[in-house]
Amino acid sequence: MSANRKSGVFITFEGIEGSGKSTQAKLLASGLAAAGVEVIATHEPGGTLISDRIRALLLDPEHTDMDATTELLLYAAARAQHLAQKIRPALAAGAVVICDRFSDSTVAYQGFGRGIARELLDAVDAVATGRLRPHLTILCDLDVRQGLQRNRNARKRDRLELEAVDFHEKVRAGFLALAHDDPGRFHIVDAAQPPDVLAAEILARVKKVLWDSAK
Repeated sequence: MSANRKSGVFITFEGIEGSGKSTQAKLLASGLAAAGVEVIATHEPGGTLISDRIRALLLDPEHTDMDATTELLLYAAARAQHLAQKIRPALAAGAVVICDRFSDSTVAYQGFGRGIARELLDAVDAVATGRLRPHLTILCDLDVRQGLQRNRNARKRDRLELEAVDFHEKVRAGFLALAHDDPGRFHIVDAAQPPDVLAAEILARVKKVLWDSAK
């Protein structure tokens, strides 16, 4: 089956806080590995030593006074390093790269959430990524209050978790707007479903992309 598989495929997971995207990214990686696919699973911000150190700055709850432009540029710096050191080499080697968040998160959080102009976001993204876009983006959509409650139950607390509900509503609206504008790349899933049901739906969609597109 893997002999006719499309190689060098970039898959991303997006969603609000508590949407379960990180769990689903890990489950997809496991499911594809079981099918004999070479998979590189990674995350943003992070994925490399330098990027992980930037992540610590970005998510530290003590940095509540971080300027929105500073935040944008730190995310871009972490992404540029991540691409250079991990993502691009893996894609060039033919692996399937699964990334928990990518450029769409920047548009949703720093654009829709913080109010930074799309023109500036696009200019910064062009420098950081060279306009690289995923072949498929899984958007785990969930009610904002439900997502935040999930994270409270898990005792997850970072700088973004401290934002008001209104901020997270803007972020969710941003993700849905991006999906609406690019339906060929985005696949929206109901993140309120049981994790195993959701994982099966995602795996089926990804297998269709990997194998059907190779025919």
